[in-house]
Amino acid sequence: MHHQLEKHYVNRIGWLRAAVLGANDGLLSTTSIVIGVAAAQPDRNTIVLAALAGMIAGAMSMAAGEYVSVSSQEDTEKADLLREKRELEEMPEVELMELAKIYERRGVSKETALQVATELTEHDALAAHAHDELGINEITQAKPLLAAVASFGSFALGALLPFMVSFLAPIKEMVYFQYGFSIIFLMILGAISAKTGGSHIGIAMLRICFWGTVAMGITALVGHFFGVSVN
Repeated sequence: MHHQLEKHYVNRIGWLRAAVLGANDGLLSTTSIVIGVAAAQPDRNTIVLAALAGMIAGAMSMAAGEYVSVSSQEDTEKADLLREKRELEEMPEVELMELAKIYERRGVSKETALQVATELTEHDALAAHAHDELGINEITQAKPLLAAVASFGSFALGALLPFMVSFLAPIKEMVYFQYGFSIIFLMILGAISAKTGGSHIGIAMLRICFWGTVAMGITALVGHFFGVSVN
């Protein structure tokens, strides 16, 4: 008899977070830039240049920020593992009892907790302490390069839509075309992220559309008033 492993959404949380954040930021920030520029200076060359600059700068910024952030997490994890390895070498009995206490607090009897801790320690003591004491496992383990690449690619992909619209949309209706296409794709992104993460699709779509509208609306107002004051 074959048993199929259950599907858990938490297994996807690392790459899902980076990809969805990157795509949302790419779409929303680049659209906001284009809308702000279009409201202030309705010139296609200026608008396209603003979209291109926003896409490249944003993708690089997202990748660099994600790499630095996740690298810091990775450094902390490595330091904790080194300290745990040293403690296992210097006082294995204390560490064994510490591991057993963790299982006791989860509801396991004292005898069973000690037996489980002993068997796991014999199998791989550092892995047992990393997982149950430090909370480090293959799902949550920091992967800086993967996070940076995912952020860069997803941001660029999200920013590609307003960049293409800036080429094709009529200049006079540029703001409306940018807003309309962005809201549609924000809804699609919200639905995809909710479906992949196992959350409520309607709430995710409503949330992302509301805050997207707020961001684009404020940028359009800033661009409009700034353009008027300069002129």
